[in-house]
Amino acid sequence: MSDVEIEQQPDPAHLAVVMTPRRRRHSGRRGIGPTAQDAKVSKTPTSASPSRSCPLAHGTKDNWTWSNRNRSNEVVLSGPNFRTVHFHPNWSKGTAGVQGKRPLNNGRYYWELHVSQRVFGTSIMFGIGTRSARLHANAFRNMLGENEHGWGLSHKGVLWHNGVALLYTKRFRENHSTQIGVLFDGIEGTLTYYKDGKCLGVAFRGLDKIEEPLYPIVCSTAAKTEMTLKSARREFVNLQDRCRAVIMRRVRSSSQLEKLKLPLPIRAYLSEVIDDKEPLRQVDNYDILCDF
Repeated sequence: MSDVEIEQQPDPAHLAVVMTPRRRRHSGRRGIGPTAQDAKVSKTPTSASPSRSCPLAHGTKDNWTWSNRNRSNEVVLSGPNFRTVHFHPNWSKGTAGVQGKRPLNNGRYYWELHVSQRVFGTSIMFGIGTRSARLHANAFRNMLGENEHGWGLSHKGVLWHNGVALLYTKRFRENHSTQIGVLFDGIEGTLTYYKDGKCLGVAFRGLDKIEEPLYPIVCSTAAKTEMTLKSARREFVNLQDRCRAVIMRRVRSSSQLEKLKLPLPIRAYLSEVIDDKEPLRQVDNYDILCDF
């Protein structure tokens, strides 16, 4: 696909606490992009990771929507509560983004995006960013994560932060709709992605160190792309969350956790924030790669 975004047709064809399951862990602190050493995710996450239809099912509904003020002029909002985003409604000559109204930080939040079948082009991205993250560019580029203000996943299966690109998962099928889930854990400082109900593993860590407010952000270079915020949930911060965070400062691996001989429900809950996977491979000269 060239940088000219044109319409395409689909191809024919004392832990006495009730331990409830939660999330897992990654890094990417402000000013430092994820590296091949600290970005740890399975090479085959879609087959190895468990399916979770609704993370934070024990939480409560979260009724945020997209910001009509913090968006590109190439973004049009519509639908109930303006939850549907239309990118480049006529044709595309750059990259457009929109920020959610929900401030994150210090809590746990999950949201799902239904992405229409118009999946093609240079970059369609999902993630989070600060108020300083750019929401428009007059060029086709991976805008979310181009600097220290954003953390994003592109439809080509690549993570971006601070201009560093890491291979994370398989690229999305072009011209096929998909469901993307994003789990932000402000207690553990992680961002985890889900695709069509499958957990892809932790993408970024260190987000609990970011002092600026963080917000959901999506962006696209492709003409007539459409995304709808289908589900959003949040969790109340409680003593249980704090206890796990303190315990896991000392427990760094599954083998260390096994030695504690804890009851199975407690061990399962604690293990969700351990990531023993292999490091991701950094992408070199990504902007000139046509495929991988």
